[in-house]
Amino acid sequence: MRRFLILLLSALCLAACGGGASSPTTSDTSPSASQPADATTPSNAQEAPADAPAGEPATLTIMSHDSFNLSEELVRAFEAEHNVKLVFRRSGDTGSALNQAILSKSTPLADVFYGVDNSFMTRALEADIFESYDSPVLADIPADLQIDESKRLLPVDIGYVSINYDKAYLASEGLTPPTSLRDLTKPEWKGKLVVENPATSSPGLGFLLATIAEFGEEGDYTWKQFWSDLRANDVLVSEGWEEAYYTHFSGSSGKGPRPLVVSYGSSPAAEVYFSEQPLDEAPTGNLEAGSFRQIEFVGILKGTKQRALAEAFVDWMLSPDFQNDVPLQMFVYPASSKASLPEVFTKFSQPPANFANPDPADIDANRERWIQEWTEIVLR
Repeated sequence: MRRFLILLLSALCLAACGGGASSPTTSDTSPSASQPADATTPSNAQEAPADAPAGEPATLTIMSHDSFNLSEELVRAFEAEHNVKLVFRRSGDTGSALNQAILSKSTPLADVFYGVDNSFMTRALEADIFESYDSPVLADIPADLQIDESKRLLPVDIGYVSINYDKAYLASEGLTPPTSLRDLTKPEWKGKLVVENPATSSPGLGFLLATIAEFGEEGDYTWKQFWSDLRANDVLVSEGWEEAYYTHFSGSSGKGPRPLVVSYGSSPAAEVYFSEQPLDEAPTGNLEAGSFRQIEFVGILKGTKQRALAEAFVDWMLSPDFQNDVPLQMFVYPASSKASLPEVFTKFSQPPANFANPDPADIDANRERWIQEWTEIVLR
């Protein structure tokens, strides 16, 4: 999760060209159409022996969620520099991929794992499937992103789950964007919001966590009361991001009647980037309220026979070359302080000033309960 549902990158690319349930925290993204040519399916991923003959490339296998993507020229450059063949084992949503890595810990399926986020971090660390690595390139990563003190999971990128709004719709109705989450329960927003199910969607879970962080579990007005009020105000729940954004949202890429949707802070930039016509302004905007910061990590799997190459790959993921490729490949923000953002990000997708940032251990301890309680309030 982040992996991110039918990734905005691929989905909006299809839209621009004329196209229009698993574990309890399924991310509903898929890889971009521009996957490196050597990407393989899980059944085809093979690991070469560590003692490959001199001169022949070794194989380094990278396991990830389905949304992982990077430029082919970068893959080729890394392979040439290190005399290695990279094999990408995309393994479903974040939860599914992590489950596979945990179940196969005695006979690892890969050397490196990318895509664990802060909603799964504690679970991944408790499973003890990663080796510690104090990368020298961590010096370029802000300290507040380095939340694993054991250095088994190193931060690669950041995404912000946010509520997007349709600017044209609000203008036509004489509405101004809500300034707080509680505003969404007011009569003027009745029937205007679509969210995703946190049991089947990464942004759905992120938004639920943002509401819990905002209202808490005790007091006069809790997160449960907020969701009860949203239900009474005719909130619509979709199973995944693609359905919410393209079927129910009224924004330029959507076809539905609702002007508010739980999506990503980078969605306005993607709308501009993939627009068939040049745009001076994004057709959608982000609400400041209700944002959740998702941090994605990379780690070296225990049992790798390619430790040196795995370290080189992790260093490379944290380096400017890779980090500069992140925004337009996966539409998330790079973690490195030395990375540069493309103009479409700096002009059309500003990170929220405030966002929910709950303790990963707290998420892990309560995730299933929160989802079950949400289901009882909203769907039953």
